Amino acid sequence: MVAVETATIVKDVSPYEFIKAYSLLISNARKMELPHWTNIVKTATFKELASYGPDWYYVRVASMARKIYLRQGIGVGGFRKIYGGRKRNGSRPPHFCKSSGAIARNILHQLEDMKIVDVDPNGGRVITSTGRRDLDQVTGHIVVPAAAPIHDWNLSCFYILSFVQGFVGPF
Repeated sequence: MVAVETATIVKDVSPYEFIKAYSLLISNARKMELPHWTNIVKTATFKELASYGPDWYYVRVASMARKIYLRQGIGVGGFRKIYGGRKRNGSRPPHFCKSSGAIARNILHQLEDMKIVDVDPNGGRVITSTGRRDLDQVTGHIVVPAAAPIHDWNLSCFYILSFVQGFVGPF
């Protein structure tokens, strides 16, 4: 039987699980209003089509809140780099291109209205105490498998290596 435990902070869970849980919470609680352009806008100039998913905006909000939680002081330019990607130039070589700044700016304004983030005097955004509390509460509802003891892992690796290399004993 696998031992499980609940996580206490955002760093304890996988990004996928946290973003899925937090985006679901935001969409169900209706804490924010979707802009009217979410179903037609491209997320970057190098994209060919708009996002197909109906909840892509909530996923981006959850992802940006997590990024600010982990790295304080990140701003619109930082998010443009994070969500940027490869621009295909046909027969010419591809190059990196930044994502849309309007989407990041709009999400940051909505996170400020929800009191999750606040403007940093040194530039960028920082997470507020209520934002940290809310994100940690979401993390508390996610179940993670308990870590295996280190000595068991090392011992099993040793036996696997000894079997592969032909060793007989631990010494």
